[in-house]
Amino acid sequence: MTSPGPEDLVVSQASPADWKVVRGWAADEGWNPGLSDSASFFAQDPEGFFIGRIGEEPVSAISVVNYGADYAFLGFYLVHPDLRGRGYGITTWKTALAHAGSRTVGLDGVVAQQDNYRQSGFELAHRTVRYSGIAPVGEAPSGVRPAADGDRAAITAYDSACYPADRPVFLESWLTGPGHRTFLRHADDGAHTGYAVLRPARDSLRVGPLFADTAEDARALLSALAADAAGSAIAVDVPETNTAGIALVEELGLVPTFETARMYTGPVRPFAGERVYGVTTLELG
Repeated sequence: MTSPGPEDLVVSQASPADWKVVRGWAADEGWNPGLSDSASFFAQDPEGFFIGRIGEEPVSAISVVNYGADYAFLGFYLVHPDLRGRGYGITTWKTALAHAGSRTVGLDGVVAQQDNYRQSGFELAHRTVRYSGIAPVGEAPSGVRPAADGDRAAITAYDSACYPADRPVFLESWLTGPGHRTFLRHADDGAHTGYAVLRPARDSLRVGPLFADTAEDARALLSALAADAAGSAIAVDVPETNTAGIALVEELGLVPTFETARMYTGPVRPFAGERVYGVTTLELG
């Protein structure tokens, strides 16, 4: 009997219930997705998630999440391990990528797929390295405090300077997700000089984003997160271009465990990349 081919694959928009299966696939790949990430992902673009099925069986997935009129981010490009090499992935890819329209698309690609992404028009911006380890025991530094509801507008404005698109809807969910803890760094005059989020994930606590004006601000934020998570495993994805960020995580005793490549199909609006000490997620940028 002939195995089903890509012409037998039906790709449709995925529901949050569908995505529980995909999140499990991602966890099995060692990506360590946050336990409550999906709600924030769907809040940003509920039509940006796709699943491929053979009959009733889910076999492939991808997300292409739109941020405004100019930018989209691709993630969760997965095919069930037992069904790879049959064309299901590229069929799902082509169907879903149309959702981005004319937007520039970004992604964080695993090493094994980077050549394929180049063939699809993605160009390397930088490597991103995941650093993991046990959070050192210590006291939270001064000048850092948990964020309050009244800080939302200020955090959203700060985030917009550090990311290629405005994302207030995403942040509304991300900052308040179950188990998510948000910390603010502030100067003596009260001005915000950075923020960071710590969230539970399958294999460790995840840091993301970690945005800060200076290495000193980032160190204070990361120290506060480490104090909050003392004795627990943590992980943060650091752009290799931020050498101060690499030095900071190594200073805390974290070690590289995983890498991806940030790639884009075209230009993105200018943003303060030097403030990005840890990306938000590898799935949504």
